[in-house]
Amino acid sequence: MTEKRLDFSVVDQILEKYPKDEISTIAILQDVQEHYNYLPREAFPRIARAIGVSEAKLYGVATFYENFSLEPKGKYVIRCCDSTACHVRGSIPILERLRQELGLPDGKKTTDDLNFTVETVSCLGACGLAPAMTVNGTVYGAMTPDKASELLKELKGELEKEGTQA
Repeated sequence: MTEKRLDFSVVDQILEKYPKDEISTIAILQDVQEHYNYLPREAFPRIARAIGVSEAKLYGVATFYENFSLEPKGKYVIRCCDSTACHVRGSIPILERLRQELGLPDGKKTTDDLNFTVETVSCLGACGLAPAMTVNGTVYGAMTPDKASELLKELKGELEKEGTQA
């Protein structure tokens, strides 16, 4: 993975939008994550100083809420549901196919090129569409390993069009 230096001007622009108070914590973290696709720890000291909280408090908020991530995520975040309904209808073979095609060994969620992140979630609230998954929030139901492969092929095609992938 290539490391990018954090552009603090983006963090500063986000901080300007909110009151300099602890009440702004979640909104600021959401905006920072929306821009970077994760919460870079390098931003924590700057945010903490600006709103008058400790870095430990920011870290506590960032790790308490499941929607926040301290690890870089891919351009496409694929969430495979593993609720009872999805599991019984075959979510694990779908997950295994995605990991295999993206070269993600167990324990690794994001591709080195930061194009794809594959995660499991306990429930997407789409039990009637089981097995279901989302890509950047768009729900795909009645999935199979072959349908997941086809969707992955389409996403890779989008990346090629954008010149993001070699």
